[in-house]
Amino acid sequence: MSINYNISDVGHETLISLYSSMLKPRMIEEKMLLLLRQGKISKWFSGIGQEAIAAGVTNALEKDEFILPMHRNLGVFTGRDIELSRLFAQFQGKKSGFTNGRDRSFHFGSVEHNIIGMISHLGPQMGVANGVALSNLLSKNNKVCLVFSGEGGTSEGDFHEALNVASVWSLPVIFLIENNGYGLSTPVHEQYNCKNLADRGVGYGMPAYTIDGNNVVEVFKKINSLAHSMRTNPHPVLLECKTFRMRGHEEASGVKYVPKKLLDEWGKKDPVISFEKFLLDKQIIKKFEIDDFKKEFKHQIDIAINQAFDEEDIQSDMQFELNSVFKDYSFTSNTMPSDKVTKVRFLDAISSALKQGMEKHDNLVFMGQDIAEYGGVFKISDGFLDLFGQERVRNTPICESIIVSMALGLSVSGFKSVVEMQFADFVSSGFNPIVNNIAKSYYRWGQCSDVVIRMPCGAGVGAG
Repeated sequence: MSINYNISDVGHETLISLYSSMLKPRMIEEKMLLLLRQGKISKWFSGIGQEAIAAGVTNALEKDEFILPMHRNLGVFTGRDIELSRLFAQFQGKKSGFTNGRDRSFHFGSVEHNIIGMISHLGPQMGVANGVALSNLLSKNNKVCLVFSGEGGTSEGDFHEALNVASVWSLPVIFLIENNGYGLSTPVHEQYNCKNLADRGVGYGMPAYTIDGNNVVEVFKKINSLAHSMRTNPHPVLLECKTFRMRGHEEASGVKYVPKKLLDEWGKKDPVISFEKFLLDKQIIKKFEIDDFKKEFKHQIDIAINQAFDEEDIQSDMQFELNSVFKDYSFTSNTMPSDKVTKVRFLDAISSALKQGMEKHDNLVFMGQDIAEYGGVFKISDGFLDLFGQERVRNTPICESIIVSMALGLSVSGFKSVVEMQFADFVSSGFNPIVNNIAKSYYRWGQCSDVVIRMPCGAGVGAG
């Protein structure tokens, strides 16, 4: 169970950065667990033992490349230098946190730090990443994005939809699976029937790899290599990082269901302790430098914790809550309504309006089933492909859930989108991302959803 660090082609400065990137979230977690026992915070999802993955990711990707983390990726937030006082205020449900005191978890994002937060439903996160990757592809900016999933999340339908669309559209996104052994109490052998989750990659026509998620150097080098390749040759990658969850799913659940032998074995592969010993043995870092890191991080944590505790408790403001549901928008137009009236079919009016929108906004993407060459089942978009091109008029596979999630990812990157449901009743397949992500992203963390979802219904034909 020992870790073999291959540090060829990795400079000492980078190695020390990798170490400090693991140490800081570890020290924060230890403080959070203490506060939890004291009853000063309400819950905690621990990532102890998994720090090498987030550290490798943040050190390998460029600062302006989006990362979509999960519950156990505190190191992504600290690795992107988010202000600790604001982060701790988030955990305390205080006003200065990222969700205006409405949430005490990682259900938020910060576009300033190129982080997009999750919702409790794990699958849609991968669709949002696809949307960001599509925006990178359309912008030709040679950027990648990376989205986290636990091994449990790979059983969800959104995982299949996201990988399928990413492969078909050659989207530059890394799907990183943190395989940490358990989905709450369910062991991996009860979750899937393959040796490695990366084995699934071949079915989607994408490269897939399994690496040691506790080896921070291996994680860093692999992601650095993949990202370098994907920036010039856009394509998706499936990356499985084998690691282990050393504490409960959340602290209240404990780990009594985990065999002690398994915990002991993985405890020997603690990514922070193992790498610290390696750096000391190789004389890449000195003991006093480690002590300095710990002293500085403790100082930062103590100050930020006190600032969060000193902040007043949240006070309800009904008008503020209502005003936070939708982003303010003042419509202005340079075009005056015409007195000329033309009688047209309802279908033609819709088509004309959509065409005008496509003409006015060159960052508007239209997505749906059979909308390109075929022109849609009602011929709403007939001729659009010739007018606007296949980058903006995109036929989709039958996967409403992930396409709707992609619309939010496009919004984060400054794009507009229209998603067409072939018939209105199919929108139920996109219920979760519409209701729990798109509808609430602005209220939750200030991210507007610049999205229109078309749902044809009626037409007087008595067809259900």
